Amino acid sequence: MKTQQPTLTTTIMATAALARFRFTGFTGATCAAGAKALGVAETEADSGEAASVNVSGILLVEAGAAIAVEAEVQSDGSGRAITLAAGKSNGFALDAAAAAGDIIRIWR
Repeated sequence: MKTQQPTLTTTIMATAALARFRFTGFTGATCAAGAKALGVAETEADSGEAASVNVSGILLVEAGAAIAVEAEVQSDGSGRAITLAAGKSNGFALDAAAAAGDIIRIWR
């Protein structure tokens, strides 16, 4: 079982439905592909609800593809972590992901 150690958590108003363990943007919606994320949603939230977002520390995030340990990651279009290509960095993988849907730890 993987655990997380957030060092900073904030609360935002969700402007769209948020999925647990996915990158959240500064606007309160799921982070756009390649964009800088505010953090990772701690729980699911509907639009208009207060949502806890883990901003820094060792965080759990859903992978959008296979990821190697130590790879720098960015957000895909669904707020999942993928290996950094041309986007903004949202942390470093502490675990390998074998496929999309795996939950891994990142450090950010």
